[in-house]
Amino acid sequence: MTDCLFCAIASGAIPAEIVSESDRVVVFRDVSPQAPVHVLAIPRAHFANVGELAAKDPVLAAELLTAATQAATDLGLAQGYRVVFNTGNEGGQSVNHVHAHVLGGRQLTWPPG
Repeated sequence: MTDCLFCAIASGAIPAEIVSESDRVVVFRDVSPQAPVHVLAIPRAHFANVGELAAKDPVLAAELLTAATQAATDLGLAQGYRVVFNTGNEGGQSVNHVHAHVLGGRQLTWPPG
């Protein structure tokens, strides 16, 4: 998708602080962190949301979740972290490219809001 911010990050056209990457997934630091550690895991291919990703490429959905949890471990969050997929406008999704938020580094409360 030509006007997608996360597609541009995945392709390297827009710089980001990359935490890890593979042929199909990129994990990078959020530019507006909501916790001491806040990274985003995205597939390189464009999918609008987690529902679309799960329906069209469940193997990639598993790779994305694996990358998110591995990043949490690598960033020292093994004792506790949150993985969140916001879906749609009412769900708080701000970029129309599926992304998993990985948050940690402090006590997280519930409900979030």
